[in-house]
Amino acid sequence: MTDSIATERLLFPEIFAKPVVLEFDQRQGSSDGGAVLLKAAERRYGLIASMSGCLLDRRQAGKVDHSLRDLFSQRVFSIGCGYADANDSARLAADPMHKMLLDRDPVTGVDMASQPTLSRSENAVGPRQLYNMGAALAESVIQRHAKRLRNRARLVTIDLDPTDDPTHGAQQLSFFNSHYDNACYLPMMGFVTFNDEAEQYLCAAVLRPGNVTAAAGAVGILRRLMALIRSSFPKTRIRVRLDGGFANPGLLTFLDGQPGVEYVVAMASNAVLNRKAEQDMEVARLLAGLTDQTEHVYGETRYAAGSWKQERRVIIKAEVVRAVDKSPKDNPRFVITNMNQTPQWLYEEVYCQRGEIANRIKELHAMEIDRTSCSRFWANQFRVLLTAAAYVLMQELRLSAAGTNCARAQVWTLRERFLKLGARVLVSVRRMVIHLPQ
Repeated sequence: MTDSIATERLLFPEIFAKPVVLEFDQRQGSSDGGAVLLKAAERRYGLIASMSGCLLDRRQAGKVDHSLRDLFSQRVFSIGCGYADANDSARLAADPMHKMLLDRDPVTGVDMASQPTLSRSENAVGPRQLYNMGAALAESVIQRHAKRLRNRARLVTIDLDPTDDPTHGAQQLSFFNSHYDNACYLPMMGFVTFNDEAEQYLCAAVLRPGNVTAAAGAVGILRRLMALIRSSFPKTRIRVRLDGGFANPGLLTFLDGQPGVEYVVAMASNAVLNRKAEQDMEVARLLAGLTDQTEHVYGETRYAAGSWKQERRVIIKAEVVRAVDKSPKDNPRFVITNMNQTPQWLYEEVYCQRGEIANRIKELHAMEIDRTSCSRFWANQFRVLLTAAAYVLMQELRLSAAGTNCARAQVWTLRERFLKLGARVLVSVRRMVIHLPQ
């Protein structure tokens, strides 16, 4: 806020019927008037307290102006409002709404932390603190929904999916990945779904080097999530849905050893599976030739790879793809499962539903979870967790909009409609008043 007594102004004399004058004289104004909703959503989770409580403060107490909890809160709320970079803090330092979110007086309260202070805090976090923060994120999410559902759920589904995070500098553990054809990180995202609800709730976000396999670290994440789910939902069934990159012997053996856990895991085709699917493929080719359209037939088989200790049930989707001006193309698909339902139901009603995860990951990228430009790997993992916490709050806003036309709105729509509102903040002895557009 400027101390100059002269009012800045702009004049647009020839655009409208009358001259238009813009005077920059509104004090205690903010463009994030709806951000108070983020504060309300956070109170339902307690994310700020649980995650920031994992941080160790090694600073000299006499030189500290901002607590680690305030620094963490500032970054999470800023990311929720669309300010993904710590550089934005220079413009937000005196913003009355953002000061309110940190429980400071919006007018006379101390300004928020600067970019150098935030950057130092990001680079001071170590792996043990980050592990505890990831555990706190998962615990907060599952406990929040356990309370919402009164600790009763018929089914809880866990989805894990990697995504690429391209890098353009000298970041630690950034490697070239031939599948994505660039240098990147390969973070793993974990989601939980309750019963048949449409929303998949983010509960894990683990940054990984760019050259790891899709399944790296999956067993540890699953073990942690299953323990939390069993603690909060003692009588629920747990179902795990995974893409083809997760079909390795160690992960499948782990899933087989978990009592009461169902799983569907895609598997890449090979010569043996293609041979077992040939009879179904012949039927699919015949149907596609008769209808001149894409056709598919479902089947199943028992299969054991050379590295497996036992046979497992494999669902076969024998598909022939027909497209205009193109030759028919065989497209066999395979899914490993320990469930007993029919192949068609398992593939279409269980496995295919994991496709919705792509929309959640798209939203995370829209919130710039890939803003991992720090040189230190652990600093980038901290940034990923900051964005994950902000996304959890946005999901809570969407949950609160159930029954409205925003019930399935994307996070950027929620932000523009509910958070990015011009506001004027007035403070009296008894209360604070936020004036918003009618």
